[in-house]
Amino acid sequence: QVQLVESGGGLVQAGGSLRVSCVASGLDFTKYIMGWFRQAPGKEREFVAAISWRSRTLRYADSVKGRFTISRDNAKNTVYLQMNSLKPEDTAIYYCAANVKMSYVVDTDYSYWGRGTQVTVSS
Repeated sequence: QVQLVESGGGLVQAGGSLRVSCVASGLDFTKYIMGWFRQAPGKEREFVAAISWRSRTLRYADSVKGRFTISRDNAKNTVYLQMNSLKPEDTAIYYCAANVKMSYVVDTDYSYWGRGTQVTVSS
């Protein structure tokens, strides 16, 4: 059974930093592209960042470029999202997801999803 479990969310002031993590189990982690998506209240889910199997390819949404960094540790089956210079508009539930397709930003290409972790940025 595949499981993706996010952690590390919380409440932070604008300008602050937070790192969320996602631990995967039940799959061959090294064969999956890992992505982070987010969904704010009343809005559709949107792509945030993604990373290829060997971390050679990184993709970011324009809204987070230069502020967020995605990374992975294949030995720990874990993907991270370091979020700096947080803004109130970054407030959302953050989900990690896994896919074996050559796809990074399309959510429907992802096969497995975690339950999400809440990130709240106060102004």
